[in-house]
Amino acid sequence: MEWRRGPYCISSDPARLDLDFIHGYITASYWAKGRSFDAVRRSIEGALALGLYDGDGQIGFSRIITDYATTAHLADVFVIDAYKGKGLGKWLIETTLDHPRLRTVRKWTLATSDAQGLYERYGFAPLSDPNSLMERLIDPDKD
Repeated sequence: MEWRRGPYCISSDPARLDLDFIHGYITASYWAKGRSFDAVRRSIEGALALGLYDGDGQIGFSRIITDYATTAHLADVFVIDAYKGKGLGKWLIETTLDHPRLRTVRKWTLATSDAQGLYERYGFAPLSDPNSLMERLIDPDKD
């Protein structure tokens, strides 16, 4: 699928994704520092990924981990600095949340340390019952 706005395009075509670009950006971020190239590649293969482009050059990305029916987790959303302030990040989020394959999803989650105000505009809020969320953390390098 493809969405256009002037010279910009959002595409769900996995063949268009620039894995080197995505890996370079997100491993410099606070949320994915140190993530290996292989982990980035596999995370994209196991998700619905959208690329944001100016012509043929990729300038942004979003990834949705989902069962396509009931649950979706929004991750790795970014637009490079040179394109911030043009509304492209908001367009990417809106397009992601309104993707036709995700219209039946009723529970969306995400994790952010610095963009709560942005995501609140799209209906995200702190967990209604934070005690119900659990996590399991492992060190993949530990035997």
